[in-house]
Formats: sequence, structure tokens, C-alpha cells
Amino acid sequence: MEHHLTALIDYLNAMEVDEKILHINAIKEALHNISPFINEPVDCVIWVKSDGVRANDYNPNSVAPPEMELLKLSIESDGFTQPIVAFKTENDHEVVDGFHRHRVGKEYPEITDRIHGYLPVVAINNSRQDKTDRIASTIRHNRARGKHRIDAMSDIVLELSRRNWNDVKIGKERGMDPDEVLRLKQISGLAEMFENDEFSEAWEA
Repeated sequence: MEHHLTALIDYLNAMEVDEKILHINAIKEALHNISPFINEPVDCVIWVKSDGVRANDYNPNSVAPPEMELLKLSIESDGFTQPIVAFKTENDHEVVDGFHRHRVGKEYPEITDRIHGYLPVVAINNSRQDKTDRIASTIRHNRARGKHRIDAMSDIVLELSRRNWNDVKIGKERGMDPDEVLRLKQISGLAEMFENDEFSEAWEA
């Protein structure tokens, strides 16, 4: 085993950076396919060219400029300690969680150069084909950290309602109680989205 490993390392070290990364990714994915942790996305972090990773259009999380600068400093000082969670499409990777890490890796030349124009990516389960499933995953990640923008959350609740998700399903998938779902519908300003809901006393005008 040690002999084969040494030979493999020598083989990889003879390659240019892009070719080496391509082969290392392939080795990681092959090992992941036989891993006892095959169902855990974090078992396989690969490096993807940054232009092959794109932001989604529904992330309700936001970071103020000072926090963004702190994130940049953290990655600059400690490196990428968390991968970007993404959904692999036919053409690229769509960010599910890690939008701001993705921005730092793309927008700061000193970091981009250090990581050779790549980003660390972990792919969520392939079962997340539907956009609403990916929205649900993004919000679960954000809410686990306690960060999301109310207006964007309201827009997402509205979209899911229009996709025929009822309040119970919306609440369960996003970790919200019924009043919170109703409140986000109200923020959207579209009365038809909640006209059949029963209001609690807390909502009296």
C-alpha cells in the first residue's frame, strides 16, 4: 500500500497544477464512492474552477461590509476551513450555502491567486433536483446560523406558496412556526396568499 501511494504521489507531482487538481478530484470522488460515508456530502470536497461556480438567485442571507471584510481576513489568515455547498448542474455548480465564501474566493486577487482560481466545493445530494428543494436547503443552512434577510425570506415564502406548498410544508422545511409563515406572507403585501388563514390575537389591527 505504501509503495503504491508513493508511486501515485510521484505521478501527481510531475503534473502541472490544473492537471494535478483534476486527477486529485477524480481520486477523491472514486474514494467517496466506496466510502462508508458516501451519503455524507462533506466526505468529498473537490476544487472547482471559480467560473464554474455561480450564485443562486434566492439566497436570503446578507453580510454587512465589516463582516465581509472579517470573512476575507479569516480566509486570508486561516485558509478555507469550510467548503462551499453547491448543487451540481449539467454545466456548473450552483451555490446552496457559502455565497459569501464564494465571493471572497472570486473577488480578492490575493486569495484567488493563492487557490489558483479554484473554489472548494461539496455537492449536496443529487436528489435536490427541484429548485424548491435547493431553496429549502439554503434556508436551513442560513437559519442554523441565525442569519437571513426578512424581505428575501418573504419573497421565498411567496414563491413556494405559488408553487403550491402549503403553510405546513413551508414551516416544516424551513423550521418556522405557523405564525412566522403567516407574518412573512403579510410582509409580501399580497393578501391573496393568506386570505384563508386564521389570525391569532397577536395579529389584531
